[in-house]
Amino acid sequence: MGSWFRTIKLSIKSLLLHPMRSALTVLGIFIGVASVIWLLAMGEGIGRAAQEQIASLGARNVIVRTIKPSSDDVQDGGYGLTRNDYVRLLATVPTIDKAIPIRIVSQEFRYKTRNFEGRLVGSTPDYPLVTNLVQDQGRFLTDSDLERERNYCVLAAESAERLFPSGNALGKEIMVDDTFYKVVGVMQPRAPSAGIGGSLAAEDFSSDVYVPITTLWRRIGDMIVITKPGQFQRDLVEVSQITIQVDRRERVLQTADIVRETIALDHTLEDFGVTVPLELLQQAETTRLMFILFLGMIATISLVVGGIGIMNIMLATVTERTHEIGIRRALGAKRQDITRQFLVESTVLSLAGGLLGVLGGLFCRPLSVAARSLLEHWFPQQMETLPDLIRTVEPQLVSWSIPLAFAISLVVGILFGVYPALRAAQLDPIEALRHE
Repeated sequence: MGSWFRTIKLSIKSLLLHPMRSALTVLGIFIGVASVIWLLAMGEGIGRAAQEQIASLGARNVIVRTIKPSSDDVQDGGYGLTRNDYVRLLATVPTIDKAIPIRIVSQEFRYKTRNFEGRLVGSTPDYPLVTNLVQDQGRFLTDSDLERERNYCVLAAESAERLFPSGNALGKEIMVDDTFYKVVGVMQPRAPSAGIGGSLAAEDFSSDVYVPITTLWRRIGDMIVITKPGQFQRDLVEVSQITIQVDRRERVLQTADIVRETIALDHTLEDFGVTVPLELLQQAETTRLMFILFLGMIATISLVVGGIGIMNIMLATVTERTHEIGIRRALGAKRQDITRQFLVESTVLSLAGGLLGVLGGLFCRPLSVAARSLLEHWFPQQMETLPDLIRTVEPQLVSWSIPLAFAISLVVGILFGVYPALRAAQLDPIEALRHE
């Protein structure tokens, strides 16, 4: 034990004789270890953010959406999901717990002198459950509102702010398509969902106004006429989307297949799409693991480069200290003593770099947040053009990345120190004493 202690003490003393060279070698290991932790944390943060966006759609949900086919295939302007599809699904698919019809129409909303363009969303009382909307004021729509086709509405947070910036919206009446709707509730802000595939576009809830779908069918109807200079377009759509909640998560994929087959019976056009968030979650998890593995491999390369730096420094040290090695051998030091000393020196370098790299890795999240804040301050316009995922994602430390990176740094230090140590031990003592 005493010999090991003396060897460590001598190795540290030898390294301190060349502080700049030792510091640069430690810096290489530090960068490698910190890179492993940082890159894995960034990959984990991006993966989790993507999974959270998909999970917000509901792991037990099956989303069926109307897709507009090419204009040549549409006859009489009619396409997409119908009320009969909704009724048939409820009657024929036993695993459905809830099915929510949704009709979305672009409309202008007015209150006195204020107005804005937004989405008029006709739905049922279960709509907040499948979209993760949270009530802020008042109430949401009820079954009684649907049965009596009441002219009641619920405002999204931004819609309420636009129409009623300085007062309570509850009990007020707004105008939609020349019809007054009484405000019975206001929702909390909800982040937009990401677009996923061709059958699920990005959805922004900020400018929504929610009404009973029965009221929308009666007041607005199914026909939407779009008139533009030199263009007249007529769309006949009964249901924009049907969100299905399956009774058990294990039956989601099977239910999705049945839903596709059931709807396809009455649809000759490709005018609907089925999105299964559970499938997307599974795919996202696989992609996340592959992404983390890929980033980890890239970061490990930087550790190997640091190890090459250790070998380079140790080989140079052997050459410089040839005379010293000869003296030690002449005084009775064995080859294993020389090997041990140089191995300990390379291990000390990698150990110091590894510890500093772990400390640097722990500051990944605060430093990245601070850097993003500075970029938003210096380059606000350029940052605004970036996707929300990039502007808001935060690195998430992967717990196993810290011991993994540290262990790799030690292994690299030992492996790349073996050859210089063996070369030092194999020097001929007489030739070493002659070396100048």
